[in-house]
Amino acid sequence: MTDPDPTPIPPPPPLQVLFEDHHLLIVNKPAPLLTQAPPAVPSLEAAAKAYIKAKFAKPAGVYLGIPHRLDRPVSGVVCFARNTKAAQRVHAQFAEHNVRKVYWALAEGTVTPAAGVWDDWMRKLPEESRVERAAEGEPGAKLATLEYTVLRALADCTLIELAPLTGRMHQLRVQAAWRGHPVLGDAQYGGTRPFGPPAEQPRDRVIALHARRLTLEHPFTKEPLTVEAPLPDYWPAESK
Repeated sequence: MTDPDPTPIPPPPPLQVLFEDHHLLIVNKPAPLLTQAPPAVPSLEAAAKAYIKAKFAKPAGVYLGIPHRLDRPVSGVVCFARNTKAAQRVHAQFAEHNVRKVYWALAEGTVTPAAGVWDDWMRKLPEESRVERAAEGEPGAKLATLEYTVLRALADCTLIELAPLTGRMHQLRVQAAWRGHPVLGDAQYGGTRPFGPPAEQPRDRVIALHARRLTLEHPFTKEPLTVEAPLPDYWPAESK
């Protein structure tokens, strides 16, 4: 007796390529797609590998290094490395905080003053995909620092630019929320307003946080490389 056919794997979504050469593939991740996932789950990694395999007619597997990730409900720039040497060099830049990351967010309320720096101590909750406030010196406490600039005040929210100087889990989301300005759609951290396309499952909901620009040193030419990702279509027109 033969086994029944396995559940088909969903096809990867179309890939929006922002930059590519022999060493890097930089793309615009749609939300709520996972950056990386098991083989049977759609992911940005799977879509990128399928793109390379089809474009270059590769019969075997495709190597991709993943030096950073975006949360599932977040869209924007993600950089993949196409060979191990590039992966090592780009990963080192992220580890040493030499990569400039800039995000755009729609935050509830009116954010004041117009620019500044946010510093907070936080820690990851054990066995949970969530962080909480912490005091300096407490076990697991890590300092989170980001620069912010108000870009535009909208009718009932504020478009802000966020540049993290540290790389803590959910850092941008909680630092905005702790100041009374949760990101639109981010119910996990106190958001009260829905955002984006309707979704039945919580995992399919998106938030108004977008990795807008990424600046790094090219791993081989050593020249600075800045890549910008356009905002998703469902963001309000006045934020673009």
